[in-house]
Amino acid sequence: MKIRRPCQAGSFYPANPQALKRQIEKCFIHKLGPGNPRIVREGPNNIVGLVCPHAGYMYSGHVAAHSYFKLAADGQPDTIVILGPNHTGQGSALALMKEGVWQTPLGDVRIDEEAANLILRRPTVIDVDDVAHAYEHSIEVQLPFLQYLYGTAFKFVPISFLIQDFESSRDAGQAIGQALRGKNALIVASTDMTHYEPHETAKAKDKKALQELEKLDEKAFYSTIEGNHITACGYGPVVALVTAAKLLGAKKGRLLSYCTSGDVTGDYSAVVGYASVMLTK
Repeated sequence: MKIRRPCQAGSFYPANPQALKRQIEKCFIHKLGPGNPRIVREGPNNIVGLVCPHAGYMYSGHVAAHSYFKLAADGQPDTIVILGPNHTGQGSALALMKEGVWQTPLGDVRIDEEAANLILRRPTVIDVDDVAHAYEHSIEVQLPFLQYLYGTAFKFVPISFLIQDFESSRDAGQAIGQALRGKNALIVASTDMTHYEPHETAKAKDKKALQELEKLDEKAFYSTIEGNHITACGYGPVVALVTAAKLLGAKKGRLLSYCTSGDVTGDYSAVVGYASVMLTK
């Protein structure tokens, strides 16, 4: 069996299981967090997709916690497709890992081979490539939050975006949406927002893009990113998410939390923006 071992344990989040659980708990009860989650195994399953940040937990974990707080009360998905940007430059342009397990300090999460193969049936540029995932953090950092809620009682499909042009991202989203029809599934797009600009500048720019995201307008979101030179790293995964979510019945988006790294460090001169967004039926 293929095993993808964690590359950020001990860096973006603790390597010790108990310390990791404590840090995730702190993310929820942080002054900028949502509070303790109420985990409902069988709920309305009204959430189709989430947008979550992927920085170190001390910087963005309290923002990500808002998405997982809402998910906890909505019911447990069986399959979760996690989309993230490829920061390393390694591997295929759009890379899916279709078998094996991903390890974190909280245990192993199995890849949903059936869902992966359904996605691959559609004619897109998505390729099977494990190399793209070996050292990439944007997908990995979502798993401990999901394991905190559900243990290992879910499967997932990771897709890494090295290219993020609109057409490729939308085509990937269409393949994902078609593959997940009729399934108890969730899609997570992993992205941070503006990078290394003053707090107020970052906040104003990101607000423009997030407003289009709340409208579920993937084209306007992409155009806003390009037109305003917004340095969000996972805009392609977000376009794919919105495209897929609408095929799966999503009707509205809602911004749950927005903060910058300056809200944690106190240094507002050059920040990174973080957002949590929920897409619902």
